[in-house]
Amino acid sequence: MSGREGGKKKPLKAPKKQDKDLDEDDMAFKKKQKEEQKALDTLKAKASGKGPLGSSGIKKSGKK
Repeated sequence: MSGREGGKKKPLKAPKKQDKDLDEDDMAFKKKQKEEQKALDTLKAKASGKGPLGSSGIKKSGKK
């Protein structure tokens, strides 16, 4: 056993990812996804401003 083998070994570097060539269909699909995400975010913002929907909490009977 040599002195350099002990301890944690460094992980190998991952190769860089190649940029994919996107055609028009892929570009249109990504644009559509971004628009849908924006619409979803606006709906979430509107919904978070209001209280709970339809739940009125604990219902109490009229009897005492």
